[in-house]
This record gives sequence, structure tokens and C-alpha cells, in this order.
Amino acid sequence: MQPLRVFLLGATGTIGRATLRALQADGHAVVCFVRPRAGRDAAGVPALLAGSEVRFGDVTDAGSLWRDGFRGERFDVLVSCLASRTGAPADAWAIDHRAHVLALAAARQAGVRQMVLLSAICVQKPLLAFQQAKLAFERALRDSGLVWSIVRPTAFFKSLCGQVERVRSGRPFLVFGDGTLTACKPIGDDDLGRYIAGCLTDPARQHKVLPIGGPGEAITPRQQGEWLFELFGRTPRFRQVPVALLDGIVGALAVGGRLSPTLAAKAELARIGRYYATESMLVLDEATGRYSAAATPSTGSQTLLDCYRALAAGAPAPQRGDHAVF
Repeated sequence: MQPLRVFLLGATGTIGRATLRALQADGHAVVCFVRPRAGRDAAGVPALLAGSEVRFGDVTDAGSLWRDGFRGERFDVLVSCLASRTGAPADAWAIDHRAHVLALAAARQAGVRQMVLLSAICVQKPLLAFQQAKLAFERALRDSGLVWSIVRPTAFFKSLCGQVERVRSGRPFLVFGDGTLTACKPIGDDDLGRYIAGCLTDPARQHKVLPIGGPGEAITPRQQGEWLFELFGRTPRFRQVPVALLDGIVGALAVGGRLSPTLAAKAELARIGRYYATESMLVLDEATGRYSAAATPSTGSQTLLDCYRALAAGAPAPQRGDHAVF
């Protein structure tokens, strides 16, 4: 396999780091473009991204992308694991759309002929600002003339680990409704990183939108709770949160948001929480309007239960970021 020169965005995130490891394992030369950081955090970035060349700059600034990132050099592939932190409208359109448009333009100047984009499976039912921003860039990429792959993973392990400590400490596991409203086929970081890296050289993954989940059957939140109770040797205790409660919160914040930008932003975050509480992270069958586990492809070897077992044995919990619901 001919090694490629790769320009990687979003390298400091959990999926970005896993993708970097996979790209390096395949022999590619990777330049990571990351935002400047302050203090000790900045000093640790090169070690965090060991084996790559780290360049600092502003992905939302066209001049910085070219001057500090590409530097007039030639690259083969642009890979992006970059995503907005909160999903709030301003952040989403700045990062999920505009920053990617700028990066794509700079990449084309640098001779890039291929882009692999990490998107999200939830964009297939776009009710939220960040989903619409992601879709807008997906369209731009598909129209760019480049070889492209759009990877839409299901739930990440880290997003399903928020209640481990609740159960460990003897508290009930929170579910929306009865805990069976939704299902997903969660995928591990390294499995997803390897899948993304494989898009560079596998023609079967090119010029395609690629929904992807982890191994095994689809699981519901209630099943996740039952696994944790068993691992910690506790009697199952579930606390059901009515979806109507979320509706009330969204409605109240939306009314306040007419007068306050702060409340408007909180209303969008509440809508995001409601979306994930009521929509499955599986392929949506357009003919029936239902989510289909059978239609959701699987890859990799690590399961969510493997992750839970590791956490129960004392492994450090993953950093969950701004999208945590619990």
C-alpha cells in the first residue's frame, strides 16, 4: 500500500486520536491541525498526538488554515473528525459547516484529491441545527469533485457511560419512558478509527454515505442498565423520566429564548437531549419511517459490554464532553 500524506482535523478528540492511531498503523504520514491551547494543556498536545506533526491554528480562519496548516505543501487526503462542541446553532454552523467549507477549499489548493468526513447517523432525520449544518457540508463535499467518504457512526461508547458511577454508588439508572424507546449499535473508538482509515484505500467505501455501528445486536437503554447492575452485583433499580417532562423544559426555554439569547441556546440544548431520548441511532428506513437494526451495518470487535466490564474493573471513564445527557 502506498503511504499517503494526510491532513487531519479534530485529532485531539477521542475519535480523532483513534483515527490517528489507525492512520499511523497503515503507514500514512499525518499532519494534525489543532487549535492553540494554553498552559500545560498546550505542552501535552504533541505527546497526545505522538508520531504525527502537530500544527496549531484556527480552523475557522481561511488564512490560518493555509498559513499555519497546509503551509503551501502538498497533501493527498483531508480527514476530518472535527465537530462542534455543544451543537448550539452558532457553534454548529461555525464548525460543522463553515470551518469545513474553508478546510475543503484550502485542501484543494494543496492538491488534495480525497476527503473522509466523520458525520453522524442522526443527520438522516435532521430536526436540529447541528444536523442541518452537517448535512449542508455533506452536500458541499459530494459536489466538490473529490473522492469522498461520509462516515455516519451510531452511538459512541463514551456517550453511554454516563451512569456507570450512578450504578456503582447504588443509585437508580435513569431511563426515558420505560427505557425501550430507543436502541443503538454502539461502536468503540478504535473500531471506528480503523473504519475511517480504511476509507482511504478501499474503493468500496468511496463516493458513499456509510452508516456504521459496532458488533452485536442493537441494545436499548434498559439493557445497558441491566448490564451495569449485573456487573456491580446490584438489584436493578430504574427511574423513569417522562418524555413530557423534556417537552415542558423545551417549551419553557423556547418561550424565554424569544427574549434571551442565553435561554434560546439552552432551548436548543434541551431539544438535543430530547432528540437522543426519543430517536434510535440506527439506519432509518425511509419507506416505513422506522429505524432498522438489521439495516445498520456492523464493524469491529469491541462491544459496549466489554467497555462496561473494563470500567467495572477500574479502567478510567472516558471524557464525555458537552453532549452528555446525564
